Amino acid sequence: MSINSTVIRISRKLDQKLDKLATATGRKKSYYATKAIERYLEDLEDFFSARGALKKSKKMYSLAEAAKELGLDG
Repeated sequence: MSINSTVIRISRKLDQKLDKLATATGRKKSYYATKAIERYLEDLEDFFSARGALKKSKKMYSLAEAAKELGLDG
C-alpha cells in the first residue's frame, strides 16, 4: 500500500479529542483520522449509489414493502 501525506485543518477541540484517544490507546492520531475518513467515504459512496439507483427506478417502497420484498417480514 502506498502512503501519501495530506495536511488538513481541524478544530483545536477535535485535535484534542483525537490526541486523547491516541494517547489512551497507544495508536497514532493518523490511524484514527484515516479510519474515520475511510468510514465516512464508504458511507457517502453508499448514499450516492443508493440515490442514483432510486432516481433510476422511480419506484418508492415503504419499510413494510421493502421488508416483504426482501423476505424479512416473517
